[in-house]
Amino acid sequence: MVMRYVLSIDQGTTSTRCIVFDQRGRLVSVAQREHRQYFPRPGWVEHDAVQIWRNLERIAPEALSQAGIGLDQVAAIGIANQRETTLLWDRHTGEPIGRAIVWQDTRTDALVDEFAARPDASMVQKRCGLPLATYFSAPRIRWLLDRTPGLRERAERGDVLFGTMETWLIWNLTGGPEGGLHVTDVTNASRTLLMDLASLAWDPDLLDFFGVPRAMLPQIRPSTETYGLASRVLPGVRIGAALGDQQAALFGQTCFAPGDAKCTYGTGSFLLLNTGHEPVRSSHGLLTTVGYQVGDEPAVYALEGPIAITGALVQWFRDGLGLINSAPEIETLARSVDDNGGCYIVPAFAGLFAPHWRSEARGVIVGLTSYITKGHLARAVLEATAWQTREVVDAMNADSGLALRTLKVDGGMTADNLLMQYVADVLDVPVVRPMVAETVSLGAAYAAGLAVGYWADLEGLRQNWYRAAQWLPSMEPERRATEYDNWHRAVERTFGWMKSAD
Repeated sequence: MVMRYVLSIDQGTTSTRCIVFDQRGRLVSVAQREHRQYFPRPGWVEHDAVQIWRNLERIAPEALSQAGIGLDQVAAIGIANQRETTLLWDRHTGEPIGRAIVWQDTRTDALVDEFAARPDASMVQKRCGLPLATYFSAPRIRWLLDRTPGLRERAERGDVLFGTMETWLIWNLTGGPEGGLHVTDVTNASRTLLMDLASLAWDPDLLDFFGVPRAMLPQIRPSTETYGLASRVLPGVRIGAALGDQQAALFGQTCFAPGDAKCTYGTGSFLLLNTGHEPVRSSHGLLTTVGYQVGDEPAVYALEGPIAITGALVQWFRDGLGLINSAPEIETLARSVDDNGGCYIVPAFAGLFAPHWRSEARGVIVGLTSYITKGHLARAVLEATAWQTREVVDAMNADSGLALRTLKVDGGMTADNLLMQYVADVLDVPVVRPMVAETVSLGAAYAAGLAVGYWADLEGLRQNWYRAAQWLPSMEPERRATEYDNWHRAVERTFGWMKSAD
């Protein structure tokens, strides 16, 4: 009998990976290629979508070769992607209209202020579950339409297409200009400010509010469904799933029951709580979003707290300051001191996301004295991630009426034991990491495998989940309270730094 596998494509903020998984959810092979980050102005972040597609063309065959398998052994392809990153391209040539505008980008802050000042602005969050913020796709689409001569007319004719990165990859995989499928899934559509959370359809009033032509938008499909067959790179293989990366991690962590929560620690960090089949509206600065939709079943919703800068702060500590040579060194350096020495770093490099939503905020280092060494700074870097997690968990507990009992974690930063212990300490709950750390990729694989019958049901996926590590809280309550108060005072000093400008 020929062994079958599922191929996961994880199109992330810094790289694209292809991972082959077997039926027990075990990683068989991985191929990865980074893409360039462009920072043309302060607050601007861009990617070259053609480079990302070319990278996929190279690494998909490489992953199959490493696994020693052929196309006939791939049951399905699942795609996970950086979510709000916005791309426009020409339907007929496949050429992008400039570079993709990345989710971290804040160039639309003045435009968002204009939208927020409108008398009908409150309608936006009521319909789509998201606050007006630079984080999401719709203001970026409008920004591009306003600043590129003739682009709006082309978009209204359907000659220019919009997509997040999974849409771009599916379109290219299924033929590109020669009949490529223009689709997105409900999780990615829910991040645009343009989809009605209840109907899971593009909302005419939201399209009108943001001035986005309907003709340029992809068809919205369930997260788990056979969209079509690839005709390029992986010809003949079924594309069975697409999810935004954080929803894919929720799926990969098998958070299938209301109250299950996970946090993915990567470039940014993202905490999601499964709230079941009814959306929970946040009054504490969180996002109401779609968690996933399996075929024709009702959608599962989630509360989300996105944190813009966590792993990126370690990267800045390494590349921007040159204080370490590799990311893992930060744990060793942080362990060279007993505490942060009274120093706190708030990494509002591109504003603050949940629960504050302050696009004008900028990063600060407070509490500097001559006593502070690079060891104290390293510890402050790690602690910043933990305290930002605490802020989100507090908001989530308040919105959901639940008290978080356990936090499932994944992502590259979970290899840092000091950080994970500190997260457990500041949350005062156990933190657990699964055997398979690549939960974004695994979630996309699980969803694709479900679509084609490779896995039978969600319960079968739960049985694949095994704990690899656990951290239990050990911090004294008095110290936790004092440190959290200091953190809040540091955060307040980031507010109001930037003035909006075109």
